[in-house]
Amino acid sequence: MDGILIIDKPKGPTSHDVVAEVKEILGAKKVGHLGTLDPAASGVLPLVIDGATKFASGLCGTTKVYEFDMVMGCATDTDDDHGVPVEECWVPEDLMARFEAAKKFFIGEISQVPPAYSAVKVDGRRLYKSARKGASVEAAPRRVMIDDLALLSRGKDANGRICLRLRLRCRSGTYVRALCRDMGRAMGTAAHASNIRRLESGPYNIEDAIALEAFRALSPAQRENRIKPLTIQTIS
Repeated sequence: MDGILIIDKPKGPTSHDVVAEVKEILGAKKVGHLGTLDPAASGVLPLVIDGATKFASGLCGTTKVYEFDMVMGCATDTDDDHGVPVEECWVPEDLMARFEAAKKFFIGEISQVPPAYSAVKVDGRRLYKSARKGASVEAAPRRVMIDDLALLSRGKDANGRICLRLRLRCRSGTYVRALCRDMGRAMGTAAHASNIRRLESGPYNIEDAIALEAFRALSPAQRENRIKPLTIQTIS
């Protein structure tokens, strides 16, 4: 079963949860993922099965594509809609003009501080573990690359808050949640991310992915058919 399986991860489980479940379903010796996806996010999660795990570092790819909502006027402790609101503020009437003005500062190589609730380690401890205990710990800023950021639509979320639907093309290490947090500040208000969905991860895209529930329902033979064998091209 050596190869790559592209799962459409649902909201809720961690990437590690998905790895563990697929390993159990397949009865595989080894399963790994090619880039963490936040529990609150859905979409492309490429997995390497058995012998393919030896080539994981060469299979990851660096480009990621996401679609998500930037919810305006509210900041949360997790920088997404799974957190507790920590700031409610006014949304400017000239929101779209402010978005276009701020956008140019978030294209290219930028500095980004990872969210407090993230797996980044500070002094050997995961940030989310410190945050859950109420400790205020901040990671050092990182340089990340934003290739493109496009506005798809404007609307309102279930709470009546204005939200902008965005499409992001970026490189590995970029946090969508941190981007929303920082852009909200740059626009003179507050913001958090919602409905984050990864459409591409390196060469792997959502069209080739299968939902975890659907994969679970397949026969053993059908499951093996979903695993793409490694080729010289995929390894290189």
